[in-house]
Amino acid sequence: MNLIKRNAVPFPSIIDELFKPDWLGGIQNFSATLPAVNIKESDIDFAIELAAPGKSKEDFNIEIDHNVLTISSDEKIEKEEKENGSKYTRREFSYTSFRRAFTLPETVNSENINATYENGILLVALPKREEALPKPKRLIEIS
Repeated sequence: MNLIKRNAVPFPSIIDELFKPDWLGGIQNFSATLPAVNIKESDIDFAIELAAPGKSKEDFNIEIDHNVLTISSDEKIEKEEKENGSKYTRREFSYTSFRRAFTLPETVNSENINATYENGILLVALPKREEALPKPKRLIEIS
């Protein structure tokens, strides 16, 4: 059996031509991307690593509400270009934002969560509750 992919737009070449990126004066990319996330678990904690290069720690908002950890960022960039000797001015506005939400397991101690930002990686440490930590092996005496 062969699978054939069909284009849902009846005249793709016309639609593509009308909405070319250069048609609106240099707009280059409409798509938004979410930063990649790694989640690790060890015996004592969980760790969330979020790749967000080029930002500073002030760009992030981290909130906990009803056992949901939300990491978000809003950034507004304005560029202005002027050519020497002419009155031509070009401004480009860029707004980038993202929001990632994670439901925390009941084993996480939400009072001791901390975060650091280093080398383009936001690291959020989620320590486990004392009762969720592994117990050391013990010997039971027979009476």
